[in-house]
Amino acid sequence: MGYPMQGSTNHPQKEESVGHFDMEVLVGYILLAGVLISVASLAIGLIWHWARWGNLRFEYSIVGMNFFEFLLTILGQMASAVMRPRFFLNMGIGILMLTPFVRVLASVFYFAFVERNWRYTLFTGFVLTVLTYSLFLR
Repeated sequence: MGYPMQGSTNHPQKEESVGHFDMEVLVGYILLAGVLISVASLAIGLIWHWARWGNLRFEYSIVGMNFFEFLLTILGQMASAVMRPRFFLNMGIGILMLTPFVRVLASVFYFAFVERNWRYTLFTGFVLTVLTYSLFLR
């Protein structure tokens, strides 16, 4: 009975190219960065508000506003150059809401331009369309 020589394999090894693009890693980084930036922004806003007022209660409502109107209020706060705790809370909420949108957008580009898989591009494009539409809802 013969044994295989050391270093030889019965199964061909799958070689990964050095320049191979890994979409799963990119998606992981997008989700991780979105959540971490959002949490940091929310923490800054809450700590600042607590240090200033002694409580964590915010009294404002975003009812009746769609996401893009909400973003316009954030941009208006940025343009006023007056930084307040509410700005950081709004930024944290906005970034957290945009994170899955950016993830799906990156997937559409990946399937269309890297994989050239038109079926997945179409399905992911549909998901992107639904997400975009939902951001316009009140």
